[in-house]
Amino acid sequence: MFVGMSKVGVPGISMIVVPTLAYIFGGKPSTGILLPMLMMADIFGVSYYHRHAEWRFLLKLLPWAFVGIGAALWVGEVVNDDWFKNIIAILVFLCIALMLWRDKNKEESLFPDTWWFAALMGVLGGFATMIGNVAGPIFAVYLLAMHLPKNSFIGTGAWFFIIINFSKFPLHLFIWKTITPETLKLNIILLPAIALGAIIGIFAVKKIPEHTYRAFVIVVTTLSAFLLLI
Repeated sequence: MFVGMSKVGVPGISMIVVPTLAYIFGGKPSTGILLPMLMMADIFGVSYYHRHAEWRFLLKLLPWAFVGIGAALWVGEVVNDDWFKNIIAILVFLCIALMLWRDKNKEESLFPDTWWFAALMGVLGGFATMIGNVAGPIFAVYLLAMHLPKNSFIGTGAWFFIIINFSKFPLHLFIWKTITPETLKLNIILLPAIALGAIIGIFAVKKIPEHTYRAFVIVVTTLSAFLLLI
């Protein structure tokens, strides 16, 4: 449900899922379990917001994101699962820090619309999404710096992640081998919950107090990430 909600305008709530799955299934295996869930949720997000994408920003980010994915692919091959979970925890902490920084500096334009900023955010986002599926806050910082309105923000993010996540699928399947028939069966079983989360996200997000929601996400996600370091 959290994954479904995160794709239709409840940013950050899927951050709870990442350290939880990593704690239960292990760092690297959890990424292959979560990815198809995200892909199914991406379809809901694109279906609802596809007309609002700003493609000029996507075209700036995507090439650099693939560079970051390539770097993460190599890192994932050379570290053991304990280190993999530690990397996920560090990325989660980084993303929480970005969420807090973003909330504090909503009205400030600290970064110019330059190639180096797009390159930096693209590489960081690509690395984070391949290692731990946690690129959302990094991508959000870039789009907010570009002053996109709400619907364009969500629509651009929806297209970015559906392209990136579907591109990652064969890498998990054939190189990391974290996607198997067994994990896909689990994903299919979870599809109704993802769909329900998307419906809840569309119709109920405006009724959730923003301050309470964000505080809940940050506290629970931080505690979950700490568990990965134990």
